Amino acid sequence: MLTLMTLLALAQDASREDRYYKIETCKLPEGVELEVGGLVQLADGRVMACTRRGEVWTIAEPFSDAPVAVRFAQGLHEPLGLVEHAGWIWFTQRGELSRMKDADGDGRADTFETICDAWPISGNYHEYNFGPALDREGNFWITTNKPFGDEPFGRAKWRGFALKITPQGTMTPMACGLRSPAGVGFSPWGELFYTDNQGEWCGASKLAHIEPGDFHGHPWGTFACEDPLWQFAKPGDPPDGTKMPEVESAMPSFKLPTVWFPYDKMGRSPAGFVWDETNGKFGPFAGQLFVSDQYQSSVMRVALEQVDGHWQGACFPFRLGFQCGIIRIAWDREGRLLCGETDRGWGSLGGKSMGLQRLAWTGEVPFEVREMRATPRGFELVFTQPVDARLAADVKSYTLSSYTYLLHEPYGSPETDTAPCEVESALVSPDGRRVALVVTPLRRGYVHELTLRLSSADGEPILHDRAYYTLGRIPK
Repeated sequence: MLTLMTLLALAQDASREDRYYKIETCKLPEGVELEVGGLVQLADGRVMACTRRGEVWTIAEPFSDAPVAVRFAQGLHEPLGLVEHAGWIWFTQRGELSRMKDADGDGRADTFETICDAWPISGNYHEYNFGPALDREGNFWITTNKPFGDEPFGRAKWRGFALKITPQGTMTPMACGLRSPAGVGFSPWGELFYTDNQGEWCGASKLAHIEPGDFHGHPWGTFACEDPLWQFAKPGDPPDGTKMPEVESAMPSFKLPTVWFPYDKMGRSPAGFVWDETNGKFGPFAGQLFVSDQYQSSVMRVALEQVDGHWQGACFPFRLGFQCGIIRIAWDREGRLLCGETDRGWGSLGGKSMGLQRLAWTGEVPFEVREMRATPRGFELVFTQPVDARLAADVKSYTLSSYTYLLHEPYGSPETDTAPCEVESALVSPDGRRVALVVTPLRRGYVHELTLRLSSADGEPILHDRAYYTLGRIPK
């Protein structure tokens, strides 16, 4: 549990954030139990949400004084994602990829089809499926949760996998070693990423890039790699108790995460995510990634770059203070962030058990580190506003340390092999928007945690004084 001091600090942060990003709440009609598992704004402007109770709702004018909610479907089995495509609503249930539509135009689904049920379910706890995510070729991708508990019903194949399914229903397993992969989606440039939750064989929560044949660290489901459907090398047994960067050299198929989300410092349970393609409607972070956190009832921000073929980058706090844990986020047409919420099964901060909220930019630009980029000798910081040059040139304005995690069977991992980093110099650009830090040592595969004591050129304190860069590769 979080301490009282921590909770008070989170509330203070949320109060400061409210100046730049406002949270609005949907006043749901009585009788609508919206434990959101999937969320999308439809082409006609309505918001559609599926729930863990197996219902699907459409909501017209959700943030007006009188939103209109219609139950579009019911009786589904824990749907946890929605995609509107080719005249259908595609969704993933516990046992299948399905689609539905309203053929007669009365506002309710009347046609349902199973697309693929090629993965079995055993009935064990936590056999969730997440997605679908639609690729450029029209294929659907889902991620499958490994089951938890004593497995009284035996083991089922393809748990802890990323699966590709054609529109005709052919399934191909593409990556393994996932644990609780609550978010999956494609980047604007067409590459697949997923979020995973800290636990056994997953030292901290993470964002990871998925490529065919990847092994992401959890060995539970790899017995299925003996099946002819698995077209890649079997990953083998991971070296229990090994530092994460060392696993990469020991297991050729092991994929280091793109970004680690340090426990409690950056939430606990990352889930859905979206890229900012709003062309500035959501503020100064165009092209970056926003990630929801279910436990902390928050939205986090991620800035990525590719170094030597590996996606990596920094995560930053962004917005606290939502009423409930956020499972899914989606953009509306005006560039505001829809946030679908539930605390069922896990609990969350915020005081409510479910709901729909929306995050809107006020138009005022916060003073923030917009990007943290790796350089051969350290990091370049890019700011949203010109920085106070005197403070920014003082190496005492920065504190850096680095650490990693263990790949091991126990739940989670402490921050391991922690060491301070020295900021040897800080060079401020003439326009005051960039600072080049020379840092020693840089450690490949380690999180580099940065704390800043800076103000803007106009004297505005930095809104968030922390950044966490996962240095998978050091630029040459």
